[in-house]
This record gives sequence, structure tokens and C-alpha cells, in this order.
Amino acid sequence: MGGAYIILAGAIMLFSWLVSAKLKSKFELYSKLQLQNGMSGKEIAEKMLADNGITDVRVISTPGQLTDHYNPSDKTVNLSEAVYNHRNAAAAAVAAHECGHAVQHSIGYEWLTMRSKLVPIVSIASNYVQWILIAGILMIKVFPQLLLVGIIIFAATTLFSIITLPVEYDASNRALAWLENKHMLTQQEQAGAKDALKWAARTYVVAAIGSIATLLYYISIYSGSRRN
Repeated sequence: MGGAYIILAGAIMLFSWLVSAKLKSKFELYSKLQLQNGMSGKEIAEKMLADNGITDVRVISTPGQLTDHYNPSDKTVNLSEAVYNHRNAAAAAVAAHECGHAVQHSIGYEWLTMRSKLVPIVSIASNYVQWILIAGILMIKVFPQLLLVGIIIFAATTLFSIITLPVEYDASNRALAWLENKHMLTQQEQAGAKDALKWAARTYVVAAIGSIATLLYYISIYSGSRRN
């Protein structure tokens, strides 16, 4: 399976690059589409939170690019500087999407709850799992159980990637529905926001596929050692 995995991994890496490049170009395109309502990403986020009856979440600016996220531990919607201050379709899409996570948190959305419970495990696992897997492969003939441990840990990170998919798609759906129902954007701006979030979601799909493929590869190595 080694040769087949290399080909598959190469294909996934290529597809990931293509999706990332497309996402970047889409956000650059829709960053030029200025909102007719004149609202910034911060103002979009604050209005969406208010319309959903959420009063205990703060909208703050965070440095960097593509650093936008919702933090359930301190209840903050963190928007990158380009989203926080700017008044375009891309900023509106990202701001509303992150607020979608805040809405999920407020209603106890089960997939978000599951992902949040895995965060501490995945945070620790990501620091050590590759070393354990490498050591497990090198010691496969004398200590195969080490590779099995690595596989179990890696499986947790794969599960996290899979659970992330419904969380991200649901947040985007909530964002787009609110933007449309509240008539926040023009038809052209709404289409741009939808397109931008579509490509953002595809990055998570690629990540999940890559993680599943890698997990199966390690499982095949372990299974082959057991047969031998």
C-alpha cells in the first residue's frame, strides 16, 4: 500500500493546494465588493448576535490573516483585522459565519459540543502523535503495540476532523440564512458571501479526507505486521 498511499497523498496535497488557492482568490474578489449597507464586519457580527438574543458574547479584533474564530471558553467572536474593520461581502460572510458558531454554542448544538470535548485531547495528541507513529513504525517488529497506540491517538484527531464538517457547514448555513432573512446584503453580495463560505468549507473536507487516508495507511502497516 506504500506506493498507492504516496500517490493518494500527493493527490490530496495537490487538491488541498488548489482549494486553498481558490479560496484565497475568492476572498480577494469579494473583498472588493463593498457593502451597500456600509456595515463593517464588527457591526455585522454584533447585529447577528443581538438578533439571536445573544448578549454575553464579545466581538473583538485579532491580529493576522484568516485568524477568525469563535472561542467558546471566553465567549468571544475573534475577527481578523481585515474582517473586523472592512465593509465588504467577504468580511460580512466571515463575521456572520463565526457568529454562527456562537449561535450553536448558545443553543447547545450537539456537534459543536462534541468537538469542544475533543479539543483538549487533540491539542495534546497533535504534539506527540507523529513521533509515536514514527517510533511505532521503526519498532514494528519488536514492539507493535506502540504503533497501535499511535493509531488510536491519531484516530482521535481524525474524528475531530470529521466532526468539524457538520459544525462548519451548519455555521455557514446559519450565517447565510440570517444575512438573507434580515436583508443585510444585496443579491450580488449574498451570492458572493455564499460562494466564499462554500470554498472555505471545502478546506475542511480536504483536511478530513487527508486525515482518513493517513489513518488507513497506518492501520494497513499495523495489520500487515500482525499477518507477518
